[in-house]
Amino acid sequence: MSKLFTPVQVGRYTLANRLVMAPMTRSRAQSDGTPGASAAIYYAQRADIGLIVTEGTQPSDDGQGYLMTPGIYTDEHVTGWRTVSEAVHARGGHLFIQLMHAGRLSHPDNTPHHRQGVAPSAIDSGAQMFTPTGMQAAPVPRALSLDEIGLTIADFRLAARRAIEAGADGVEIHGANAYLIQQFLAPSANTRTDAYGGSIENRARFAIEVAQAIADEIGADRTAIRLSPGTTLWGIDEGAEGPALYRYLVAELNKLGLAYLHVMHQGNEALLSDIRALWTGTLMLNRSGRAREQMGADLASGLADLESYGQMVLANPDFVARVKANVPMNPADRNSFFGGGDAGYIDYPTQAAEPVQA
Repeated sequence: MSKLFTPVQVGRYTLANRLVMAPMTRSRAQSDGTPGASAAIYYAQRADIGLIVTEGTQPSDDGQGYLMTPGIYTDEHVTGWRTVSEAVHARGGHLFIQLMHAGRLSHPDNTPHHRQGVAPSAIDSGAQMFTPTGMQAAPVPRALSLDEIGLTIADFRLAARRAIEAGADGVEIHGANAYLIQQFLAPSANTRTDAYGGSIENRARFAIEVAQAIADEIGADRTAIRLSPGTTLWGIDEGAEGPALYRYLVAELNKLGLAYLHVMHQGNEALLSDIRALWTGTLMLNRSGRAREQMGADLASGLADLESYGQMVLANPDFVARVKANVPMNPADRNSFFGGGDAGYIDYPTQAAEPVQA
C-alpha cells in the first residue's frame, strides 16, 4: 500500500499521491448549468487526494442528459468552475473537469433547448430517465449528420478551452458508461455506413478525433480519457469484436501522448493486461467493488500508476488520511447521491467527527 502515497507525474503535474477521486454525478448544479453554491466546498474538502476528476460536465446543450448537471461552455459556467478550481488549488489539490456528452441518454425535459437527444444512429437505448415530472423513457435519438459530428467535436474542443479558462488543470473525456463516445464504439448503438460506422477503425474514429481536437487546443499533457471496455449499460453491446476494438483504440490514443488513460475495469483481465502493454503513458484504474485490503495492489503489480475511487471518497472528505491510518470509512448515503442540498454532500464527518471546511 505504501506506493499509494508516493508522488507521480501526470501530464505536466506532479501529484502528491496516487489516489484519485473518480467522477461522480451529483445533480446539484444550478438550472443554467453553473456549479452549485456548495460545489467549491465539496471538492475542496477532498483536495488532499492526488487528483480530483469532477462530475460529468456537458460541453453543450445537446450534451446534457440528466437534471441539474453542470456545463462548461458559457461565461457563467466558467465563473462558477473558477470558484471551484481556486478552492481546490488553495488546498494544494489538482482538478480535471470531466467532459461528458450523454448522447441518446437524455430527455428533452432535462435540457435547456428541450430537443431530442442525438446519437450515432436513431436507436432506442431502452433507458428510463429521471425528469422534473418523474421517470420517463429516453426518447429515440436523432442520428447526427456528418456536419453535426464535426460541430460536436468542436463543442468538446471549446469546452476544454473553457475548462482551462476556469482554472482547471486539465480535462478527462468521458468515453465510458454508455454515453455518446461509447455509443459510437458499440455496434448496438451505431449502425452508420459512413466513415464513423462499420469497421473497428470507423467506430473508433469519433473518440480519436475528439481526443486529438482537445489535445490540439489545450495540450496533450492536460488531456485524458476514460474508457469502460465491456460495459453493457443501457443497450450497449460492443460484440465479439469489443476487445479488438479497444486494443486498436488504445494503441491509436497512445500516439497522442495524453496525460492519462482511465480504465473502468469490467472483468476482462486479459484485455486489461493488453491495454497496459499498449499504453505507454500513465494508466489510472478503477475496479468496481475493490476491497479495502486490495488498495495499492494494482500499483504494486505495475498494472496501474493511479487508482481511482468513488463512493468512499464521496463519503469521506479525509479519505487519504483514513487510508493512511487504516481506520474505518463513513458509509455512503445512497439516498443523497443525486440532487438535494448540503446533506450528504458537504456534511460527511472527518475522523474528528466534524465536516471539513474549504
